[in-house]
Amino acid sequence: MTVRPGHLVPLRGGAPTDLVRRALEVRAAGGVPLIGDDRWSESYWRSVRDRSTAAGPQPGQAWATLTSGTTGEPRIVLRTAASWADSFPAVGALLDLRPDDVLALSSPPASSLSLFSVAHAAAAGHSLALPTTHALTPDDARDATRFHGTPNGLRSLLDGGVPPRLRVALIGGASLDPGLRTRAEDLGIRVVSYYGAAELSFVAVDDGADPDRPGLRAFPGVELDVRDDDVLWVRSPFVATGYLEGDGPLRRDGDWSTVGDRARIDDGIVTLLGRSDDAILTAAATVIPTDVEEALRRLDEVDDAVVLGLPNAGVGSLVTAVLELHPGARPTRAMLRDALAPLLPPTHRPRRWFVVDELPRTVTGKAARAELADRLAAGTVASLD
Repeated sequence: MTVRPGHLVPLRGGAPTDLVRRALEVRAAGGVPLIGDDRWSESYWRSVRDRSTAAGPQPGQAWATLTSGTTGEPRIVLRTAASWADSFPAVGALLDLRPDDVLALSSPPASSLSLFSVAHAAAAGHSLALPTTHALTPDDARDATRFHGTPNGLRSLLDGGVPPRLRVALIGGASLDPGLRTRAEDLGIRVVSYYGAAELSFVAVDDGADPDRPGLRAFPGVELDVRDDDVLWVRSPFVATGYLEGDGPLRRDGDWSTVGDRARIDDGIVTLLGRSDDAILTAAATVIPTDVEEALRRLDEVDDAVVLGLPNAGVGSLVTAVLELHPGARPTRAMLRDALAPLLPPTHRPRRWFVVDELPRTVTGKAARAELADRLAAGTVASLD
């Protein structure tokens, strides 16, 4: 493999351990690795590969990652070595990482979440436990002492049997269900959750150090500001350089950056309110999907949920829930609406209900909202009675 310094090198195929080795070889030679997922179609991967190889040199860049792809084709995000390396000490402290630790990753190397930890491990010298295929198995993680992944990845790990030496889990990529945190902590696993983005890296973290005031707080070295329309802005040394081509949600204002996520900050604690363009306008109300999703996840019958707006001529959009139910649960719409009554105002309770065996997800574990919307439009998702 010929590597030209500063040029992107698309990589895909083979075992994850081999893919990681090749990516680190590219970095050592001065190239910029871009890892793809072998579950993508050939035409999809060809588009990413062709765009990256035609781009020419990218001076000063060390890593290329792909946005999660919840909507449309993923964008190629470029970042310097320092934009990740400068956060390694803080992440190491949060995880209490030592050279003899083994860090298990639930997501494939194509995800920015996992690639960050690949870069961290290469710099710090600890070992990695990678999925042998597309999902981390109990056998893959048997020697793990630390874990970095999504809430769905943590749930799968606990369901499969907890690695005997596992003590700390770093969880990002999606909102963490409080019940899942409690379940892990009851098993002796300290949970550190965080909010970040492919473009921003780490933004806010909840290390569980203050059980009386839980919640996300600014990640070490990051400043936060909420501006008009509740949009969260960050001033941080960890922000990516930008996109290889075209525009995306990343915006800048001097030293400050945003990807359009909405939030509020109360006495230093950050509450995320969803992406600014995800709001559902229904009748006279504006509904933030994450508010409804968090309420649904509190119900015993629901393991996970995605809330979207379906167009309706009378009210603008109908609040619509797609549920992944707890095994054996058979709730009706009426039961769920009644259970939500103490948690949500009437305008925020879903009007349409659907159920799937498993929510479709991106490689980072986020719900694939665009795919769900397409399935709903095609009428291929089962309605809940």
